[in-house]
Amino acid sequence: MSDINYKTEQEQFWSGKFGDAYVDRNVGGGLIESNIAFFAKIFAHTGLIDSLIELGANRGINLQAIKRLLPDTQLDAVEINKTAHDLLLKWGGCTHVYHQSALDFSATQQYDLSIVKGVLIHISPEYLDKMYDVLYQSSKRWILIAEYYNPTPVEIEYRGHAGRLFKRDFAGELMDRYPDLKIVDYGFVWHRDARYPLGDTNWFLMEKPT
Repeated sequence: MSDINYKTEQEQFWSGKFGDAYVDRNVGGGLIESNIAFFAKIFAHTGLIDSLIELGANRGINLQAIKRLLPDTQLDAVEINKTAHDLLLKWGGCTHVYHQSALDFSATQQYDLSIVKGVLIHISPEYLDKMYDVLYQSSKRWILIAEYYNPTPVEIEYRGHAGRLFKRDFAGELMDRYPDLKIVDYGFVWHRDARYPLGDTNWFLMEKPT
């Protein structure tokens, strides 16, 4: 039984059997190769970085791709699902893997880059400001958000479940909350891309003042 104190239904949902099933689905199909192509675009802007953290890393597909591109970079991860957490440990590519909710995470260091990818869409909307704070405070320079986008907040049924998927302008809200952030670049990845398909995702790379 988990010793995590859940604040929301969404946390409990993703830490349990549904989250386990997601971990099982999130493998194969060229995912690592597609993510290598994706993150290569990001690092073309940032250059080499010494450290990064991913909030909601799941089994580590993103981090495995990043490791191929930046083999000497410190990679840390926060993951609420125990099955995914254990797979991250088994992989062995992370310096630290924190088994907890990102809503409760407080970084002991600031990283060159903080990442959230396909996670904010599953956060209870009333807790998004907390997630924005964690993203901002964990980074000393770069922040990457890669999520489903909608100009106005909307809830979408997710695999027969209500209250589990939300679309909105996450990057815009983060920049409104922290006006010192500037947008460096943004783009879209498409599930029908002929070479490197990924789920339809809008990404936004932001930079803090240095």
